[in-house]
Amino acid sequence: MGRSENSGYEAALRIVRRLHALGHAAYFAGGCVRDLLLGVMPQDFDVATSAVPELVLAAFPRTEAVGAHFGVVLVIDRVGEPEAGERVATEVATFRHDGAYSDGRRPDAVRFSLDPREDVLRRDFTINGLLLDALAYDAGDRIEDCVLDYVGGRGDLEARLVRAIGEPQMRFAEDKLRMLRAVRFAARLEFSIERRTMDAIWQQAETIDVVSAERVREELTKILTEGGARRGFESLNETRLLAQVLPEVKRMQGVEQPPEFHPEGDVWVHTLMLLEQLPAGASATLAWGMLLHDVGKPATFTPPDPRRPGDRIRFNGHVEVGVAVARRILTRLRFSGEDMEQILALVKHHMQFGDVMQMKQSTLKRFLRLPKFEEHLALHRADCLSSHGKLDLYAFAKEKYEELSEEQIRPRLLLTGDDLIASGYKPGPQFRAMLEVAEDAQLEGSVASKGEALGLVRGRFGEPS
Repeated sequence: MGRSENSGYEAALRIVRRLHALGHAAYFAGGCVRDLLLGVMPQDFDVATSAVPELVLAAFPRTEAVGAHFGVVLVIDRVGEPEAGERVATEVATFRHDGAYSDGRRPDAVRFSLDPREDVLRRDFTINGLLLDALAYDAGDRIEDCVLDYVGGRGDLEARLVRAIGEPQMRFAEDKLRMLRAVRFAARLEFSIERRTMDAIWQQAETIDVVSAERVREELTKILTEGGARRGFESLNETRLLAQVLPEVKRMQGVEQPPEFHPEGDVWVHTLMLLEQLPAGASATLAWGMLLHDVGKPATFTPPDPRRPGDRIRFNGHVEVGVAVARRILTRLRFSGEDMEQILALVKHHMQFGDVMQMKQSTLKRFLRLPKFEEHLALHRADCLSSHGKLDLYAFAKEKYEELSEEQIRPRLLLTGDDLIASGYKPGPQFRAMLEVAEDAQLEGSVASKGEALGLVRGRFGEPS
């Protein structure tokens, strides 16, 4: 897609033109400039300007003062047809100088500035500290001639380095979340973290706990889903952040597995190999399911019994323990109930594929109708490719999933609780078992009518009393 066809670019460019017309300086800023220099069309465009928030709010018809105290305003535009065009929100931030950061997350106060250099110096990393003269760029000038670089960001882009602006210790003391962001950018861009920046993260890793659980969750999810998940988690480990934010995952390291099933190595190596298969844009639930599917193994590790020749390493109950451990992690990171339910389902059911060829039709159909079953398939495939490499069970389950219709795996029930009551049964604990027996028979194809299903229940549970 060319830049003129990108709605975010068009909206941001109009903002820059409007601010220039009003006599204010305005530039594209931050990650969008970095991505353009890397030859990637940005997903979002940010604008930095000398105009104070009140002037920005007055300059555009649709705005939201999302952080006016810190100089941030959202400008809402509609690109395309007046009524049906795409809604685009562009973040417009006033040049500023930050005061002290007493909470390790946000400045206590800010001072607005007319100097773009002063604004850049308070940002996080050199590769995110670039400004772009958007009007010259849109007019056709070479991008290299349109960039304002006060911190050596272009050199670090060429050297493929993530480097803190100024003194790394100060940058991370100001905002602890920047430590996770450094890992994310390095993983996604396949960059290295510059040595002094890495040293500062290593020294301050234990202070990451001042960051809210929601912010930590968002950064970890981006590390998992923006591409380079394996690199990201290797870097989290190297920086000492992994032990702070996900100690349960850290415990996977050194936990041996039976070589006949896992020739790749310990649980940590196995998990990294799964993460390596996650493409950019993978769903958050699948990514977290891959990360946590074996999180119960460290607690259930049982070495071979020397009194039993041929015995092997075992992880008895690791699925049940894994669900409990994963629930604690997801609760701590404040996942939504919907996402937590899906991730826990991925952990709970990942071993069921081992029985898929021997399952009764009713059991198989119940398995295949799990919500987002495609994610269960994807996790199992990655699990196999990261261990023994055999995909026969995956192929069987995938074929059945594609072959059976929704009506076949989730038919309209022949027998309901109301039918049981109408037949004279009193509601009680046995109702669930009765209905499961009837539905199993329906899924197996051994009953085809309400009368047959009711007859089965009567034969199994007796006549109504």
